[in-house]
Amino acid sequence: MELDDNALLRYSRHILLPQIDVPGQRRLSAGRALVIGAGGLGSPVVLYLASAGVGHITIADDDHVELSNLQRQVAHDMASVGQPKAESARAHMLALNPDIEVVALCRRLDGDDLRRLVANHDVVLDCSDNFATRHAVNRAAVAARVPLVSGAAVRFDGQLAVFDSRQAESPCYHCLFPEAGPATDGPCATFGVLAPLVGVMGSLQAAEAIKLLVGLPVPWGQLTLYDALAGSFRQLKVPRDPGCPVCG
Repeated sequence: MELDDNALLRYSRHILLPQIDVPGQRRLSAGRALVIGAGGLGSPVVLYLASAGVGHITIADDDHVELSNLQRQVAHDMASVGQPKAESARAHMLALNPDIEVVALCRRLDGDDLRRLVANHDVVLDCSDNFATRHAVNRAAVAARVPLVSGAAVRFDGQLAVFDSRQAESPCYHCLFPEAGPATDGPCATFGVLAPLVGVMGSLQAAEAIKLLVGLPVPWGQLTLYDALAGSFRQLKVPRDPGCPVCG
């Protein structure tokens, strides 16, 4: 895919990076990303993927924008209240970069629908807020051998992990959080969340997805923990579970 003069100017700061340059930007323009969720994590994800020039982005969310979302969900504004989140995010993405293709799916993905869409993309970013969705997305990603960038944020604590089933030693989300284990997740309406926390974690998700699309190394099999109160990051190695019912 050739880059015209406007694209060369728009993405010039990427092109200045020797790890990306013109070939890497072309790969971004040809890339296909599926984003599950257009809320706190999904907002910075879709805005940065759009601004970076990812050529095709599908965003799925069955929720509508509420006033309480605007504290942290920066892909929406006052005019978006009452609108489907996926449509609101799409409008803001195209306002930022009209040269990309954005598909808004105002529905919850599951079953064959989810599996088909994951298989039709180069990377999937899980920006959901519940374990059931995360496990369903993980199963679809493992089955299709599509890299999964998973993020989570609640209270003052954030988590980031990349799972790449194309790598023989990579764990999957189920290896880290077994589906039958104790579930402590929940919506922000229950626990609360620091507004910039989702921006930090969503931006990290976008960075890993861009690296995957360009073909740069990513730290799969690693869990990154961010403590916003302490201002600290920790990285933990996550081994693959040979008995995992999903990827084992």
